[in-house]
Amino acid sequence: MTPEEIQGYLKSLVAPLRNQIPTPLLHNPSEAGLKYEDVFFPSEDGTPLEAWYIPKPGSDKLIIVNHPLRCNRSGFPAHLDPWKAFLGGSATGNDYELNFIPDLKILHDAGYNVLAYDMRNFGNSGAANGGISGTGHFESRDVVGSLNYARSREDTKNMTIGLFSRCLGGIATFFAVHRRPDVFKDVRCLLVPNPLSYRPFVERALEIAGLGSDRFDEVNWMVKMESSFDIDELSPIPIMKSIRIPTFIYAVRNDILTKESDVQTMYDLIPIQDKKLHWVDGTVRMKGYTHFQENPQIFVEWLAQHMN
Repeated sequence: MTPEEIQGYLKSLVAPLRNQIPTPLLHNPSEAGLKYEDVFFPSEDGTPLEAWYIPKPGSDKLIIVNHPLRCNRSGFPAHLDPWKAFLGGSATGNDYELNFIPDLKILHDAGYNVLAYDMRNFGNSGAANGGISGTGHFESRDVVGSLNYARSREDTKNMTIGLFSRCLGGIATFFAVHRRPDVFKDVRCLLVPNPLSYRPFVERALEIAGLGSDRFDEVNWMVKMESSFDIDELSPIPIMKSIRIPTFIYAVRNDILTKESDVQTMYDLIPIQDKKLHWVDGTVRMKGYTHFQENPQIFVEWLAQHMN
């Protein structure tokens, strides 16, 4: 690569930290025959969040669902430009559409009310923090806001609650549990696909591009300039010992965009016995997001064990 191309590549590794290309909601629950309400509620800091509430008549159980980085509650159009480039496109196999509506249908059919929301700076939710996204720190306030909202509604305030927190949403949930354990005292379980720290993502990207590890400090400085965080602050690993809620983590074992050791370390540091780790075969990161709808039984059974 030319010096200009190298700089462009390094900048692309930092670009996810500001959501400058909004992702449209291309689907809604009615496509799966689900009746739903358009709702909104404040984050912990007042940022307005948009959501769908999908009631399950006769059920007293609620699953609150959020989403990965750059996605929204409906999914992610990785089959279309310019979104196709985000996870490497056809070069990494991450070039097909993510549609999260089937996930919501599976949860509803399994007997759950569902609240699916857009985190700040994504979907139709409000902009905040200068557009900084992907850190998990600010988004943790949205996780708290979703729980506060569920406990404020007359029809959901006494429900048994579990969380389905994907990727960035999972990192945000981990930070929220660490920061506000009081809010999670009645949460039964966490289902977390593809959690990711930023360091291994950058290290793998430099490796794939044939750039030396000496470029890492340069990227770390760019991360600091873009987000005000050092790269190792964009990882839940230092706070995973705060996670004392039954947790099921699953991820693509040979994900070309990160390292197996990152997920394994998160899991190992959870200090309780009631935890589970499941590896998805392959190298395509997006397979970790579709695994729930392609293989729902393992997850539905685990949720039932903890939500009943």
